[in-house]
Amino acid sequence: MVNVIIYILAAIAAISLVVGGIGIMNIMLVSVTERTREIGIRKALGARESAIMRQFVIEAAVTSALGGILGILEGDGLSSIATVVISSVMDTELTVSPTLGAVLLAFGVSAGIGVLFGCLPAKKAARLNPIDALRSE
Repeated sequence: MVNVIIYILAAIAAISLVVGGIGIMNIMLVSVTERTREIGIRKALGARESAIMRQFVIEAAVTSALGGILGILEGDGLSSIATVVISSVMDTELTVSPTLGAVLLAFGVSAGIGVLFGCLPAKKAARLNPIDALRSE
């Protein structure tokens, strides 16, 4: 029974990560669309495709990492509340807190999701034709 619950929570977490990744990808695709002229100017001035791709992948990773940091802070706050509630309900001293390994894993996964789902928008930005990009409004 316990294994089933763990698998269900793991499946929910995986679905949440995919949905969050798709959200990051959508945000970055909108960013590429809105910044088409900027990309065209950079390419016209000699920026390589790899530099433009790196810029957008880094932006996606930073966005995801900031979301991860906010999630870690929220989780830490909720664990403090859980400690108070569980201790008062069970009349015992119990501390609920995330381990350093769990925090580092959560941060790494959030940044990794940003890199993974930021690649498609970054490729789209890097492949823009500078002439067409400069013509866009």
